[in-house]
Amino acid sequence: MTISKTPKGRRNQPNRRTLTLENIRSARNNWEVSGQQVVVLKTLSEELRLSVALGDLTLLDGKWYVTHSGLMRLARRNRCAGIEVRPIREFCDKAAAHWTFRATVFKKAVSKGFVGYGDADPSNVSSIVHGAEMRVAETRAVNRALRKAYGIGLCSVEELGSFSSLAKSTAAPPQSNGTHGANGSSNGQPRLRDQLCLLIRQYNLDPTLVKAYAADFCGTQTLREASRNQLESFVSRLAAAAKNDRDGLNCKLNSYAQPVEGKP
Repeated sequence: MTISKTPKGRRNQPNRRTLTLENIRSARNNWEVSGQQVVVLKTLSEELRLSVALGDLTLLDGKWYVTHSGLMRLARRNRCAGIEVRPIREFCDKAAAHWTFRATVFKKAVSKGFVGYGDADPSNVSSIVHGAEMRVAETRAVNRALRKAYGIGLCSVEELGSFSSLAKSTAAPPQSNGTHGANGSSNGQPRLRDQLCLLIRQYNLDPTLVKAYAADFCGTQTLREASRNQLESFVSRLAAAAKNDRDGLNCKLNSYAQPVEGKP
């Protein structure tokens, strides 16, 4: 008697039909999808086994885009032998924050590599990630190389100049319950709370003071009560202030600090 064994790396994975149905359900819960978009999604589900719920795919301006996390999972499923990444020094300028990388994907240990290039500078990334252009360029190079290696015609969101940063698009998985509250995602847009957390980490801001400032800016008792539009305005204001007037922002935040008991 022959015992069929599940190939390593494929355990606990849904079959193609199940994945397709799950993707269609997730897409309809989070976006308004047309019949043509569903047809494309079925093909992506069956041929590439990309998951909407896991954030492998996102819908932007009516088009499907693959994400970096989706490409990495695809490479792992196909037992990618390795990825080599190195800067192209003649096209890098640290002072101007311009970076160019070359990535080579090796599908097998002895196979010829698939090459992709990626570049980034302040002109093609969002202000939210200014200072992280090197990492954006590296990700773009890896994405292009992976897309070539596995024959993926979809552009990745990280390669879009308007994305680059979680400012206008997102690679994060959409909310599965289909709600679109002030801090949730809508039409493929990133969670505003995630953008806010990114700003806090990037500029080393006090999260408690930022929350107090946000509630005051939005005119609400708590940040949770703010509308999405109010929160969007605050995130834009905070990003601009952190970049252009750091001292002024710190003074503003310090004004929300609670005095220590027993001290003036």
